Amino acid sequence: MTFVDAPGLAPWRDGGRPIAERVEALLAEMTLEEKAGQLGSVWVDTTPAARAHDGNVAPMQDLFTDPGADLADRLRDGVGHLTRVFGTAPVSPAEGVAALRRLQEQVVAASRFGIPAIAHEECLTGFATYGATAYPTPLAWAATFDPDLVHRMAHAIGRDLRSVGVHQGLSPVLDVVRDYRWGRVEETLGEDPYLVGRLGAAYVRGLEDAGVIATLKHFAGYAASRAGRNHAPVSIGPRELADVILPPFEAALREGGARSVMNSYTDVDGVPVGASAELLRGVLRHRWGFDGTVVSDYWSVPFLASMHHVARDEAEAGAVALRAGIDVELPETVGYGRRLVAQVRAGHVEEALVDEAVRRVLRQKCELGLLDEGPLVPDGAEDADFDSPANRAIARAVAERSVVLLSNPRGTLPLAPGTTARIAVVGPCADDPTTLMGCYAFPNHVLGRFPDHGLGLPVATVRDRVEAEFPDAEVRYARGTEVSGDDVSGIAGAVTIAAEAELVLLVVGDRAGLFGGGTSGEGCDTADLRLPGMQHRLVEEVLATGTPAVLVVVSGRPYALGSCTGRAAAALQAFFPGVEGAAAIAGVLSGRVTPSGRLPVQIPAAPSVNPSTYLQAPLGLRTDGISALDPTPAFPFGHGLSYAPIRYDALTIGDPECPTDGTVEARVTVANAGTRAAEEVVQLYASDPVAQVARPVTQLVGFARVPLRPGQTRDVTFDVPADLFSYTSVDHRRIVEPGTIVLSAGPSAGDRPLRAEVRLVGETVVLDAARRLTARTRIEETTR
Repeated sequence: MTFVDAPGLAPWRDGGRPIAERVEALLAEMTLEEKAGQLGSVWVDTTPAARAHDGNVAPMQDLFTDPGADLADRLRDGVGHLTRVFGTAPVSPAEGVAALRRLQEQVVAASRFGIPAIAHEECLTGFATYGATAYPTPLAWAATFDPDLVHRMAHAIGRDLRSVGVHQGLSPVLDVVRDYRWGRVEETLGEDPYLVGRLGAAYVRGLEDAGVIATLKHFAGYAASRAGRNHAPVSIGPRELADVILPPFEAALREGGARSVMNSYTDVDGVPVGASAELLRGVLRHRWGFDGTVVSDYWSVPFLASMHHVARDEAEAGAVALRAGIDVELPETVGYGRRLVAQVRAGHVEEALVDEAVRRVLRQKCELGLLDEGPLVPDGAEDADFDSPANRAIARAVAERSVVLLSNPRGTLPLAPGTTARIAVVGPCADDPTTLMGCYAFPNHVLGRFPDHGLGLPVATVRDRVEAEFPDAEVRYARGTEVSGDDVSGIAGAVTIAAEAELVLLVVGDRAGLFGGGTSGEGCDTADLRLPGMQHRLVEEVLATGTPAVLVVVSGRPYALGSCTGRAAAALQAFFPGVEGAAAIAGVLSGRVTPSGRLPVQIPAAPSVNPSTYLQAPLGLRTDGISALDPTPAFPFGHGLSYAPIRYDALTIGDPECPTDGTVEARVTVANAGTRAAEEVVQLYASDPVAQVARPVTQLVGFARVPLRPGQTRDVTFDVPADLFSYTSVDHRRIVEPGTIVLSAGPSAGDRPLRAEVRLVGETVVLDAARRLTARTRIEETTR
């Protein structure tokens, strides 16, 4: 390849050239050591505060981090990524910006070509840094069933990241929930691959539209670990992997445009994902055509030696990971860097594989403008406001749309202001702001190591907001018990104020943490689905008083509420609703907010009955006379009530026959039969009564949030590609075959009053990577 240099400008610095030419020009000049440097990363404690506190914010961080390591030596050959400059310790925007500028200057000075690093941060519930808005957790985003709102939120997060020189966000999590006992359920978008894919793609588009590289994680199978244990092996078959686990990643890549993927820690059928060329090269690169970067989950490269034992040492682990398809090692360079150079020179790794990975890293650096002129950290970044009114407005919208009204049998809710004189607010989650946020929200993720720094931003509690929402009521509070532990000394006092009240708000659930430091979150797996600690006893004794009680569950996973909801006057579920979550809950209680959240996971009826997902073939459902265990949930996937009665009037099919490569038009007519405005989440499901393999009894293929005025009737039209009826056949091909498909519509997977059949006709179609992944929707006034 011949280059014509601009006067005085190296070809890789010439923004007028195609990116591919710039990359090849730079790659041709680099030594093996310099190329390997671009595949590594450094994690630097940028403040004395970080170095003075113990505790991990990533698995086994203390084993692999050496705070005393010489930075100049680590940067000598260049570096690909800077890890969590803002997200490791409580630094102000000005302190974080100064640290990032200083580090980038050192990186540039150490590189013969002046190549800066990509700076990445966590952004699962917003920018994970001190003082930044802590949005609702992803399980709450999923409860909104609102891709447009998720896109707005992600764009706001991306804008904050980019405003201070951060280039890559480690989100979203696209693991499909398979077991509610897993601690990281709160980080997911629920248990349905279609919902996860739609919302995941929306989040990716928001982040990428803001100029930030989105990172899909954890590819793949992480949430399907045995017994719901973090990092445990995964024993699913290839069909479950293809039909349940992989589709959300495919959707987020093809429809969201994600430029990075992070591998899963786990092994699938004995092969660690970090060592799986079948997944990282075969599926991602060859089948889907992904040309972005694969980054390792933190220390998953050395884990190939220390935990999986598929490599003798860290050097061999680096060779195994690169051959499998991991481009960049995060958060520190352990198996890559000089160890990788030695592996290449010893003939264990082809230099061509190094070149492939470096091309992808350099291309992204070009796309980000890191090889152009201009400041690496934007001017004025010190003045960034990470908790702006605009952020708060979005956080409030997500929180309000995510609260799920589970039950309201006697119409207790909404509580009209002035009608209740004495309210008892009871429970460990009622007056603790940390119980509103997930484990990757900075106050829970990092500030537990820095107790003298508070929360870093204002967060009202449920108690605070109830007092504000009902100013004329006498509000009394009792904690009752802790979120975890066996202390019951406060239950008697809670029972006393409950007995003396006209209404009890019973607020229970989780406190998120890391590696056993919470009841939900990374490494906080649970043996069963009882409410943590002694909360179930608190609930039982308060309900026994006979005072009408509204059960409010604020949690990171669904809990088996047993008979509690049947005896409660009403029940709400809020999945870690974030800094505006208390106001959202209080608004639903008063009726200021009409509930419109829907369950992205089931609420189990019993604490020990698995499997934990509605996606079951017939044998996974209740089988009287065969098993004494009943897996029927207390509340099904998609469930959620409103304060207005919604009527499902009709499901009509445009044509009862559809080619196996065609599109089905399904129209659902819904009406608001009440006197209050509402938003209904109309859900369309498909069933395949006879197939080559055992198929789920029903599966989501379309949904739409439908605003309905009192008395209004609207039509929701779903254009469903026949590709959404596909599955992995006996011979492991993805097919759409002729036959009958039953479509059904309703407010949940367990309540589908409308049914219609469509017959797929023609030849069996074998699908490739160009398959259609999404149903299109249109919402119109009814003309009938």
